[in-house]
Order: sequence, then structure tokens, then C-alpha cells
Amino acid sequence: MLHKGNLLARIGKSLGTSLPLRFSSTSVKPKTAILMLNMGGPQHTDQVHEYLLRIMTDRDMIQLPVQSRLGPWIAQRRTAEVQKKYKEIGGGSPILKWTNLQGELMCKELDRKCPESAPHKHYVGFRYVNPLTEDTLKEIEKDSPERVVLFSQYPQYSCATSGSSFNSIFSHYRQHSLPENIKLSVIDRWSTHPLLIKTFAERIREELNKFSETKRKDVVILFTAHSLPLKAVNRGDAYPSEVGASVHLVMQELGKSNPYILAWQSKVGPLPWLAPATDDVIKAYVKQGRKNFILVPIAFVNEHIETLHELDIEYCDELAKEVGVEEIRRAAAPNDHPLFIEALSSIVADHLKETQTVNPKFLIRCPMCVNPRCRDSKDWYRQVCA
Repeated sequence: MLHKGNLLARIGKSLGTSLPLRFSSTSVKPKTAILMLNMGGPQHTDQVHEYLLRIMTDRDMIQLPVQSRLGPWIAQRRTAEVQKKYKEIGGGSPILKWTNLQGELMCKELDRKCPESAPHKHYVGFRYVNPLTEDTLKEIEKDSPERVVLFSQYPQYSCATSGSSFNSIFSHYRQHSLPENIKLSVIDRWSTHPLLIKTFAERIREELNKFSETKRKDVVILFTAHSLPLKAVNRGDAYPSEVGASVHLVMQELGKSNPYILAWQSKVGPLPWLAPATDDVIKAYVKQGRKNFILVPIAFVNEHIETLHELDIEYCDELAKEVGVEEIRRAAAPNDHPLFIEALSSIVADHLKETQTVNPKFLIRCPMCVNPRCRDSKDWYRQVCA
């Protein structure tokens, strides 16, 4: 079982104050800007309500009836509960600190690998909490780089996550002119990149080696990713297949050493979502006599509320005790693993050398898409990335 001391140590490492909230990879004018896009997370509990409000009123993320009224009501109702969870992991999300560290290390590698496009500078653009993407775009414009790479930090693409971030950039430039001297390009997905796969495999090996030799081969590797409403899946969202591709390649990298399964976490509301749920899988396997697990957050690149609370506290601690798990461990997110930093820098370096500035897959809508903003956004990217 994940011991409480280990859990507190992991939370403390994730929320360590040794990293500044914002720092740049260069003090001189950047030639290339890399905008790292993600959902973000509140750094303090007093940001939770505004964070939830932005999520619940974003129709790219979630569609609700009478959303302008129901969204704020849900946000208000959930605020206290979510604040409590953040207090239990140290008072806030470490995602900004991790993203800044990843960006700093990535740009150091890029300056070495790609001197022709140096200096490189990373920027952070969050969808629902500061630094908001639209504010960061203004910061980039002031620095006036020659090239801006819009780099999704979701390895697997979903319209609700990556799509929402890219649509927010389109919305910003629908109201503001895109500077003529800036060239935009897009990295929208990278779920099968070899170094990303090796990073996850290494994280799993780290935990597998902590099991006794008598148990090790029978440990169930339980890959877990944020779930998605079946309504979105049925529209043609690529996310489930891209998550599955990551899982398949990680297990190939591990030589198919253990039994494994992909499950889904963080469902919200009563409508049908991707299944089976991660907690239901743990319960069911324990009933079958499987009592040793490693949880692998296959769609998250840094620690945050879904890893530090949902996985570590709710599943590895509370649920494990409730159902009689023998030993359960959780693979760390990629964070600052050297292989992962190499992955980030390699993805951007390869992208900068390519003539293709946007993936054709990104420019096509889901076959059953009914979102006019998505249609207009794709048309805009097709023009500005030409």
C-alpha cells in the first residue's frame, strides 16, 4: 500500500517552493517562443471558484443545458469541496511550477540542439487560471519573436482539452490583430513519441522494482486517464484511441511484462462517460484475487489534483484500505525526468526543422462536429499556418 509518509513526501516535492512561479529561459530577446498550453490549476484555494467557473462555462470543455446559468451554479456548489481537496495536497496545484521547470530545461536543450532558431524562450498559457493564454499571448507579442510554436502539453488530443486551448487562441486573435512579423506553428499531439513512451516505461519500472520478486510479475499495471463523455467520443473525438496507442507502446517497451488494463477517472455528472472507471477496476480485480497494482497516469505530464488527490489519496490510500488491496503504488508523472525533457526538446526541434507548420489531422474536424467555433478556428489555423 502507498504509505502515508511516502504520500506526504510526494506532495511536498510537487509543491516545493524552490522553483519560482514564472521564470524565462533567456534574458535576451527570444527568436523562438514556445507557448506551453495546458488546463492549469489553482495555486491557492481562493482561486478555485474562478477556475471552476471558467471550466463550467467553456462549451468546448463541457456542454450543459442553459449553460450560462447552470455552469455558475455548479461552480459555486462545488467550490468548497474542491477547495478541501486542494488543502489536502498542500494548498494548491503544482502544475505551474512543473510546467515552468519543464520549459526552462527544454529551452536549454533547444538552444544547444537548434542554434539557428535560438534563443528559445518558453511561455505558459493556461486555459482556466493564471497565467491565462490570452494574457501570455500579449506577453509574447511584446517580446516580438520571429516564430511562435503553440505546443499542447496534452500528449493525446481531445477537443475538450487541446481543442479548447487552441480555440481560445483563435478567439483572442479574432478580437486582436495577429502581428505580421510573427510566424505561428502548431504541435497538437505526440502520444506515440518514443521518448514519451520510454519515460512512462521508466516510471513504471521504478515502481515495479519496489515489489518483492515473488509478487512482481503478477502486479496489475493499471493505466488511468481522465475520462470523456460518450457524447464526445461518438462525435469522433480522437482521445480514446490516442490514449490506447500510448498504452500499447508502453507495454511493448516493457516487453509485455505484466497484466495491464486501461481505465478512466474523474467522471463528472450523470451522463455516460468512458468506462470502466479506475476505482471500479480496483474493486473488481480485488474480488478476482488480484491485490497488487501500479497506477499509471498515462495522460498527465505533471503532478496535479488528479494524481496527488484522486489517485494517491482516494484510491491508493482510502479505497485500497476499504477493499483489502495488498500493495498499491503509483507511477510518478513525467515531471522533470531526463527522458521527458529530452522528449519535449526533440519534439520541438524536429518541428522547427520541418516545412509542415501544422498537422493535417489537426485541421480536420470530428466527423459529427456541431461546434461552429471549431469550424471557424480550423479555418483560421489553415490560413495563418500556411
